[in-house]
Amino acid sequence: MKPDVLKIGYAVAITFALVWLICSVLVWGLPSMMSEMSGHMVHSDLSEVVWHMSPAGFVVGLVSWSVIAGGIAALVTFTYNKLV
Repeated sequence: MKPDVLKIGYAVAITFALVWLICSVLVWGLPSMMSEMSGHMVHSDLSEVVWHMSPAGFVVGLVSWSVIAGGIAALVTFTYNKLV
């Protein structure tokens, strides 16, 4: 049985949307801690970066990351199905 391309794409898109929501809440509530943690993740000093999250930025990021992640997951699933 081959994995369903659309179902996996949707599942990953929804998962990324939930992660984006959680991350955005953390950035909104704990901006300096999240900036420091992000700096560690990319091996950079982001201590002077000030984060501003607008409602429009939240929505654009939510949609963008969800669509991109779902599309990549669907492409990976499609490629996997062709190789099996």
